[in-house]
Amino acid sequence: MLRWDHRRWILAALAMAWPAAMLHAALPTAPDVSGRTSFVGELLIAAPEMAEPFDHAVILLARHNRDGALGIVINHPVASRPIASLLQAFGADASGVTDSVQVYRGGPVQPDVAFVLHSADYHRPDTMDIDGRVALSDAADVLRDIGLGKGPRKSLLAFGYAGWASGQLEDELQRGAWVTVPENPALVFDDDRAKVWTDALTLHNTDR
Repeated sequence: MLRWDHRRWILAALAMAWPAAMLHAALPTAPDVSGRTSFVGELLIAAPEMAEPFDHAVILLARHNRDGALGIVINHPVASRPIASLLQAFGADASGVTDSVQVYRGGPVQPDVAFVLHSADYHRPDTMDIDGRVALSDAADVLRDIGLGKGPRKSLLAFGYAGWASGQLEDELQRGAWVTVPENPALVFDDDRAKVWTDALTLHNTDR
């Protein structure tokens, strides 16, 4: 049985008290991040030298303030799973639910906690809006609605997240561990997962 607290991801996001990500490589070509106070809604593109768990990762940054940051890796798929079996593992009602969903490794922190990134056409009381186009909601509630045919138009289920302590993400950006581009729903939900890193990097290079 997977450990699941119906509101734990919300509390974690609000508290901003996540363990530091394991990133220590001094990477070249640091971008200019002066003057930026938040990268919420940006896609973080890992430098080619980045090792696991962020090898060629693209991360949608959902929260970022002076206390830290939280993001979801969008291009590390694991396997397809029946929605009903996932709901049962969460201890949620799976009656009447059909279909399967692709599961992603959202990051190395709390890999037993599930999140759903989804299009902003869907909203629940606990939904966290990211940028007006993409949002984050409780996994069990969204999955049940998807399995009943009334969920969001686009969605991505991830277990775990990437977390940064206060000032850590800014330091990694300065060292060139990541470059950024504005969030693009097509990249988040529609693009071939094997091409997301290359396509996001192409957007970054085009925008420079």
